[in-house]
Amino acid sequence: MDKRVAFRRALAWLLVKMLVATACALGQSPDDQSSQPAPMPEGPHQHMHHGAMPPGSLIDEIVQHSLSGTSIEPSSTPADMLMTTKGTWGLMLHGVAFLNAIQQNGPRGADKVFSTNWIMGMAQRSLGPGSLTLRAMLSLEPATVSERRYPELFQQGETAFGRPLVDGQHPHDFFMELATLYDLKLGEHGLLSFYLAPVGDPAMGPTAYPHRASASEDPTAPLGHHLQDSTHVAWEVVTVGATYKQVRLEASGFHGREPNEGRWNIDTGEIDSWSARLTANPAANWSAQYSIASLTSPEALHPQEDIQRMTASLSYNRPLQNGNWATTLVWGHNRIRGRGQVANGYLAESTLRFSKHNFVWGRVENVDRSSELLLDGNPEPPAFEETFLARVQAYTAGYDREFMLLPRLATALGGEVTFYGKPALLTPLYGSHPLGIVAFLRVRAAGQRH
Repeated sequence: MDKRVAFRRALAWLLVKMLVATACALGQSPDDQSSQPAPMPEGPHQHMHHGAMPPGSLIDEIVQHSLSGTSIEPSSTPADMLMTTKGTWGLMLHGVAFLNAIQQNGPRGADKVFSTNWIMGMAQRSLGPGSLTLRAMLSLEPATVSERRYPELFQQGETAFGRPLVDGQHPHDFFMELATLYDLKLGEHGLLSFYLAPVGDPAMGPTAYPHRASASEDPTAPLGHHLQDSTHVAWEVVTVGATYKQVRLEASGFHGREPNEGRWNIDTGEIDSWSARLTANPAANWSAQYSIASLTSPEALHPQEDIQRMTASLSYNRPLQNGNWATTLVWGHNRIRGRGQVANGYLAESTLRFSKHNFVWGRVENVDRSSELLLDGNPEPPAFEETFLARVQAYTAGYDREFMLLPRLATALGGEVTFYGKPALLTPLYGSHPLGIVAFLRVRAAGQRH
């Protein structure tokens, strides 16, 4: 067996065991002291929060590592998680699962019951002059999203059964992230960070939509996913980051091919792509990033085409009495090298939590779509060349109400409706007024607000 494959499998097994051990430690009986929320162990993480760096600083946000990859949000953004300590290790577990029933109208509308979900476990401790973090994130979507897709009008990206995926969203891989992180404080205001992951999230784009506070209650993917944050599941990721006060610069190398249709394994490939991201958190409630990437052969159906991607985003979070308000603006841009084909996607989304247990949210998108829409999921004909077709809009609004029915789990019932705008040339395919409605049950780990 190839040594690299053997090492990857061993690391995957170790991190999955760590996730299970974390879940077991957090799930002990209430009589056990370790089952109660506890602070992280004394070390760089705690020192940075209570020592030289004031709460709300960028460095304080980075070393918490509660999101995927090395992405960050405004420092004031809350996150529900279960936390405890085990010896010198601080343990954290959080995640969410949606059970969805979707109905769509029009000639291409479809109905389906499916689940979108993920769970993340993290272990953190001091090591030498810095702090070590081990993290594993898994998803059961390969089993809970049947036929390799769930319906979503006007969505594009990746493949299902060797055909371009149109009007549907693919499931995530079972292994969404297996990563080791190390942070080393440099002086009073500096931080040097390293990230190694056989499967993980390179320094590219905003925080991926499953982890954004502004999208926390929306169970479906944005239409601009493959223009903005689709690299959040990538292979052979190596990232180095340097932070000074409220500014951070990162660079990543990774394998650029998007995940294949085998969602239960860990894909392999050489490091052939790169990205760079500049992030600034000028205040506790604000975060902005600009990133650029060169993706080598990302699309399985067009292996000869490389893509240059650029993104920019601005996030605002405002804690409220008995609630929170999170908003994100995102721009994503793909350019196919060699023939200059470009596509842009614009997104604005916001989620308001009020009276403790009520959520309302909205999402507005304006996204370029390609000629693959015309294929309606059929195989690409010989010599097919993907070109710009149209720009479509999506307007989503939703509400859910949270109930504490189970210990350590916040359960919510809710729904959302999405209206679509499109040019007249797409009316024969989608009807005059396409829309989609989703009703769902949501379950989220509910412990300490971090």
